[in-house]
Amino acid sequence: MPVPEAARTPVYSTWYAFNQDVSAAAVETQAELAAGLGCGALILDDGWQELGHGRGYAGCGDWRPDRAKFPDFAGHVARVRAHGLSYLAWVAPLLLGPGAAGHGRWAHCAPAPATVPGAHVLDPRRPEVRAHVVRLCVRLVREYGLDGLKLDFLDQAMVYADDGAGDVGRAMVALLTDLRQALEAVRPGLLLELRQPYTGPGMAPFGNMLRSFDCPADATANRVRTLDTALLAVGGAVHSDMLLWSPDAPVAAVARQLIGALHAVPQISVRLDRVPAAHREAVGFWLRQWRLHRELLLDGEVEPGRPDELYPLVRASAGDRCLISVHGDRVVPLDFSAHRRFHLVNGSDRDRVMVEVRGGGGRVEGVVHGPDGRIMDGPPSFLAEGARSLAVPRGGLASLTITEGPR
Repeated sequence: MPVPEAARTPVYSTWYAFNQDVSAAAVETQAELAAGLGCGALILDDGWQELGHGRGYAGCGDWRPDRAKFPDFAGHVARVRAHGLSYLAWVAPLLLGPGAAGHGRWAHCAPAPATVPGAHVLDPRRPEVRAHVVRLCVRLVREYGLDGLKLDFLDQAMVYADDGAGDVGRAMVALLTDLRQALEAVRPGLLLELRQPYTGPGMAPFGNMLRSFDCPADATANRVRTLDTALLAVGGAVHSDMLLWSPDAPVAAVARQLIGALHAVPQISVRLDRVPAAHREAVGFWLRQWRLHRELLLDGEVEPGRPDELYPLVRASAGDRCLISVHGDRVVPLDFSAHRRFHLVNGSDRDRVMVEVRGGGGRVEGVVHGPDGRIMDGPPSFLAEGARSLAVPRGGLASLTITEGPR
């Protein structure tokens, strides 16, 4: 699926920050802060819809805004978009719960219970179901001025996989093909996020925000899952699971979450008005760095290294630039004959990065930033060939430019 600019920009999501306890005022507060820190899109997750409260999905099916939370949903969307953010809303279009007003009409098309609590699953093999899903998604985008949708629980269709009544995979391809075409007709530059436990490229034609599966507060899993997905979706926009941390966490821990998502499009989900100012500074710094190096990170030549060791050293290079993120106690090779500008990201638990200069030493100019972006003592002005330690705090960044050397 075509990847518009808006799919390649950091995202604020409400899910981990709010779960279902969302409201127009609270979301608009986060939107203003998120836009100021460098986000370009907002995803309103579960809880915006009628009966969207309490865990379970017994109220799914109507997909109308809860007027107690969002008395003017279209106006709310417009206010968020005025901050420069694209707006996506969560929807699980195959789920049908007994609390939905439309349950009686559609229950005969949803005979099987979902594997998530409270709901049944609409059978996508039925043409009327596919038409219904397309209509409701188009209505949401058109009626409320949305830029796109977050499509969830599509994998629930597999409850019908072994009933002998037809191929579920072919039905889902037909559904998603029709859905994409109908939505693109009403919203050029459409954004579709797919939250799926996918392990192959088959979903790539039907979404342009391919998100890591849930791994809240786990920077290592986020790194591994985004890199795995990116290797299967070259040219696509792979997004991290939403970044989450405690308000009591040290700043280096905040930076570690952002560094874990560095080689994907980052999504964040904390209440930005309730975390310390130092946390917001770290978010702003790392999102600025991500935007500065976006083409290198997303479009450069990426070598993730050792999958059996959870990708401890990830290199992205293009032309004379090379960015290396280190996530363990590893020696980082710096080939002065191949690149002139290096960016070393310290995602390890050490306050230094071990490097090995290759291709001849040389004079360098550089700057070292702490996890919140504050400038620290700089690197040596000359790096000789061979191994040495560079003082880079955990969660920090060292940027080096060769001024005299072999290249």
